[in-house]
Amino acid sequence: MITQPQAMATPTPDPDEERRRIQTARLLAYRDDGPLAQALAPRLGPGLPPVPATLVALLAVAGVTAAGLLKPGPVLLVPVAIALLLILPTAARDHLGRFDWLTPPLLRGTEFLATIAIGLAADAPKWLLFVLVYVVGYHTYDTVYRTRQSIWPPAWVFRAGLGWELRLLIIGAGAAFGVVTPVLAVLTAYLFVLFAVESVTSWVRLDKASAQAGADAEQDLEASPEDAMEQATGEAEKG
Repeated sequence: MITQPQAMATPTPDPDEERRRIQTARLLAYRDDGPLAQALAPRLGPGLPPVPATLVALLAVAGVTAAGLLKPGPVLLVPVAIALLLILPTAARDHLGRFDWLTPPLLRGTEFLATIAIGLAADAPKWLLFVLVYVVGYHTYDTVYRTRQSIWPPAWVFRAGLGWELRLLIIGAGAAFGVVTPVLAVLTAYLFVLFAVESVTSWVRLDKASAQAGADAEQDLEASPEDAMEQATGEAEKG
């Protein structure tokens, strides 16, 4: 006997698995890994535990700075080397640990501390360091605010923003070669334009889409009962 084929039921996603997926995606976005970290992550094996590694990196950079070891010259690459060696291997982890939510703030603190320590040791303008930290901080805040509303920044922004690792490498190299001020100026201007333009255009596009959706809903509410009846009758006849 021939029976009519039945449509296969769509499997219901596991709520716990979906929660873990979203948590991982958010924390990885908050890390702000750039192209170098993204390229190395699949090759790092199991990697290092995120929270201990980033905490040790932050304390090590703070220790080197407090000890007065940072002087003009190649030694200014030491904070960069500490951050890269300890934090890069954590990019391979899924960040599902109980305290892994601490990784992004520890990482950002390490980046900001290393940037300020290198800049001050290289006699960079303090206002320029402040603006750079502000620009990166704004990008972090914008990312957090968007993802909490399920509005994800495009992946290309994180690559174009260079990531914490390439930003530190560029600043450290500029300081080591004695050209930190122009390097900071160019980097700050580039990141400001990139993050500001992308953020503003994304929010404007979202506002327009929300306004259009609201207008469509209002138009549907204002439709007369006769129009609604005619539309329903027409759709029934087509069916």
